[in-house]
Amino acid sequence: MIMRRHPELLIPASSLEVLKTAVIFGADAVYIGGEAFGLRAKAKNFSMEDMKEGIIFAHEHDVKVYVTANILAHNGDLKGVREYFTELKKIKPDALIIADPGVFDIAKEICPEIERHISTQANNTNYGTYNFWYRQGASRVVSARELSMAELKELRANIPEDLEIETFVHGAMCISYSGRCLLSNYFTGRDANRGACTHPCRWKYAVVEETRPGEYMPVYENERGTYIFNSKDLCMIEHIPELLESGIDSLKIEGRMKTALYVATVARTYRKAIDDYQRDPKLYEEHMPWYLEQISNCTYRQFTTGFFFGKPDETTQIYDSNTYVREYTYLGIVGEVKDGLCRIEQRNKFSVGETIEVMKPNGDNLEVEVLSIVDEEGVQQISAPHPQQVLYVELSVPAQQYDILRRAEESI
Repeated sequence: MIMRRHPELLIPASSLEVLKTAVIFGADAVYIGGEAFGLRAKAKNFSMEDMKEGIIFAHEHDVKVYVTANILAHNGDLKGVREYFTELKKIKPDALIIADPGVFDIAKEICPEIERHISTQANNTNYGTYNFWYRQGASRVVSARELSMAELKELRANIPEDLEIETFVHGAMCISYSGRCLLSNYFTGRDANRGACTHPCRWKYAVVEETRPGEYMPVYENERGTYIFNSKDLCMIEHIPELLESGIDSLKIEGRMKTALYVATVARTYRKAIDDYQRDPKLYEEHMPWYLEQISNCTYRQFTTGFFFGKPDETTQIYDSNTYVREYTYLGIVGEVKDGLCRIEQRNKFSVGETIEVMKPNGDNLEVEVLSIVDEEGVQQISAPHPQQVLYVELSVPAQQYDILRRAEESI
């Protein structure tokens, strides 16, 4: 059995607000994207100013920050990459996540003091590849999602002790090998490998015969429906022991386009599962119902263990709809609390008299009643219908800064 000293829980963040949420709700490290050269162009992403503030906040809480620069670069990108890394050098992230060898060399030249991690986009499927990147100066390699647990153990046994393995353990799966997809570029002209994926794998497809335009024939898959590319979401919360014993150094959560509620829910659940198992494996088994309940409280599709235990069969990899399951609606994060009023930037509508939940970083979920809602001018409101409106909310039970407000919903 190979037990890593302390496996890192690595959480995504799409904005400064979400970064702070990830930090407070249990992340050991957070990965973010700037306004260029990452693979989530549709995410909010970070301005250089927000990135600087986020890094300072994270470091104050002993949490690391990694910046993605994992596009597959074209000639015209390289000058901008050089300028970008020169700016990043000043704000000192803990690592850069890179897929392209040319981009890697620029990082090595411009900011050699910042660690370089090799993105899953680089198709890292064997220990020879890991050892190659180690010789180039990489400190960590992100494994391809197509690897099994057995392959990961073999990797660990054949690479240097100080070369770290990072592995996705939760979130959306990609239909293409290591995320190297051409569908988006072909259909829409938006290149997935340069951050502009339109997620055509989630679309519903039909067949059109050349001589009968406009006549759409469904692509049947028996009981599995017609979403022929659509994967379930990865979830390894029930397999923490196997993950920790495999030699993985960093457990990575997918989701740089997710809300603060999603990030808080997943971070808190995996944090507790990891800590429980390391404290006492029996505690981990006892708390399994709680983990499973909590992990289903955020937006997700259906769950699979992906490739960890061999090639997925047809019942785990494809299902009949691309509709998300949503158990809770995100209402806002508590900012400052003064005179019993919680400052929030509202995300979805709620009303005075409603029963909502306060979600706390320690694992508690408290049902509370909304007693009053006041706007910035001090005017009382019956409801909060305007997204991103700053409000002051009185609750029947006191809340604290960084608590999350949510409302239970029926599955959709």
